[in-house]
Amino acid sequence: MRPAVIIAVFTLVWLAVSGSFTLPNLLLGIVASALSLLLIRGHIQPDGRRFRPLKALSLLLLFFKELALSAWKVAVLVASPKMNLKPGIFAFPLTVDRDFEITLLANLITLTPGTLSVDVSEDRKLLYVHAIDCSDPAGTRRDIANGFERKILEAFR
Repeated sequence: MRPAVIIAVFTLVWLAVSGSFTLPNLLLGIVASALSLLLIRGHIQPDGRRFRPLKALSLLLLFFKELALSAWKVAVLVASPKMNLKPGIFAFPLTVDRDFEITLLANLITLTPGTLSVDVSEDRKLLYVHAIDCSDPAGTRRDIANGFERKILEAFR
């Protein structure tokens, strides 16, 4: 990604986090972003992978869709008079291999109600996930692989 784009994204994040959309705060965000990028530039090694903003937007939209659907499912489960839950932990085989991608996948899973990323195996091939309803772990694995993981691969490779 180009430095100007990174600085713009950092600045937008700064404005959103600070909650102040004034000209001095905008300038402070630009300067802080540029200095941050300058400080870490020696530690970043390009790996030939690209960032695709439209695919990342698609990932974000998928997350909001999954967030709404899973929140509804959890609400229905909790509100039902007889909770027929089968909680459990299952291993999800990872296709993503970079730290950023694994972390992003784990966080997307954790932020979705009813699921929680528990751990990553030592060899970084498996992600252990706790589900409030683990009656169909194969289906849940398939949903994660065809949903979040596929979108991450499309957006960041």
